[in-house]
Amino acid sequence: MFDISFYSANGEPSDSVRITAATYEWLAKSAFSKIGGASVETEIYLDEENVILPLVELNQDIRQQFKKIFSEAIISESDAVLTKLGDYPSKEEYQSGTYRLRKMLELLKCVENETYQYLQRI
Repeated sequence: MFDISFYSANGEPSDSVRITAATYEWLAKSAFSKIGGASVETEIYLDEENVILPLVELNQDIRQQFKKIFSEAIISESDAVLTKLGDYPSKEEYQSGTYRLRKMLELLKCVENETYQYLQRI
């Protein structure tokens, strides 16, 4: 499992989206891993202490690029899911078939949340 974590600069609660290795690999084949360049060691206040983490700053340009990637992935996945699942999927088929779509929605919501100023790709 991989985590994509989102942090604020002022110590507000962080958020992480846990994804499978296969989903991370799929995402890495997009421009996701290239946006913002290499992570930069950044000092932030987290859990009542200062820590240094490799982070990508979510400035407006980078945030927009991530939004675009996740939005496009949601559209692509929606089409694939609807085609694959058909009209009467079982609960297991539904959960398995919508996993990637749900994760892309989680990531999009975190990127859209202006509280988060940093992203960590691990």
